[in-house]
Amino acid sequence: MAGSNPQNSNEPNPAPALQARVEGGGTATMPKWSLNSESGRLTDVLLGPAEGFRWMGLENAAYSSLVRDTLRRGYSFDKQVAMRQHREMVDAYEDAGITCHFLPLDEANPYQVYARDSSFMTEYGAVICQLANPRRRGEYAAVLRFYLANDIPIYDMVSAGNFEGGDFNIIGEKCALIGYTDHRSEEVAAQQIGNWFTAEGWEIKYAPIDQFYVHIDLMVCMLNAECAAVCLDTTDAEIVNWLKAKKIEIIPASFKETMALGCNVVALGQDRILSTEGAVQLNANMRAAGFKVYDPDMSMFTRAGGGVHCMCQPLNREAA
Repeated sequence: MAGSNPQNSNEPNPAPALQARVEGGGTATMPKWSLNSESGRLTDVLLGPAEGFRWMGLENAAYSSLVRDTLRRGYSFDKQVAMRQHREMVDAYEDAGITCHFLPLDEANPYQVYARDSSFMTEYGAVICQLANPRRRGEYAAVLRFYLANDIPIYDMVSAGNFEGGDFNIIGEKCALIGYTDHRSEEVAAQQIGNWFTAEGWEIKYAPIDQFYVHIDLMVCMLNAECAAVCLDTTDAEIVNWLKAKKIEIIPASFKETMALGCNVVALGQDRILSTEGAVQLNANMRAAGFKVYDPDMSMFTRAGGGVHCMCQPLNREAA
């Protein structure tokens, strides 16, 4: 009978489409894309669509101290301003020579514009997260479809509890800082992810933080391979000392700027940084250190609880 018997085939069985991770480690790196740092030259980035963005307000207040502050201050949402600000951010990426890819519009998920929350990228592929807010959990669908359509393996899916992508922070080669508040991201899920990457030979540093601070990428963001923006007022001394022990220079961000998403910046590579207009002092500090800084006004997005780092999912970076 024509055909081959899979049991007798010498060809290795392909990894399941929705789980490339090899149990116990040894997972192959992505064949088409590359991402082994947060600071190598960024060539491709995944962004959410601005067209469906609107403030969720009270629906999201329980999940973000930043949103609660916006409600207390009585700020109002302006769709036209949001669209213009999003375009300015895209212009900054394009000016830096970065190709922008976009998730398809899903009107039921206005916060999919924060493309970092529902997944995070690694050198092995994407990890699909479990969002804390039930109104946002459907965001997994668009990112899953995007990855599968663009030959990006799904490394695995978080199943132990809530975890959001802003709490997986690549510090260096095979080294990551994993935050958790036991609210947006839970310790049990952080441990699940940490165990996966420990098995791959990674060094994992856990960063338990108060839920007031939302995600670890509000307080620590790599600028290049040797330098990070850090809010010293909120980052635990143990984490700061761990970074310093790795010879990472710290450019400080103030508490006030941090709580307005000022420390939530994106390294574009080649000492270029995407920041925001509101991070005045941090931007000045980075420029003084020799960085080129793009600083569009992103207030319609930061007041809803997410900065430019929250809004991007790096897909491909050259080696740092």
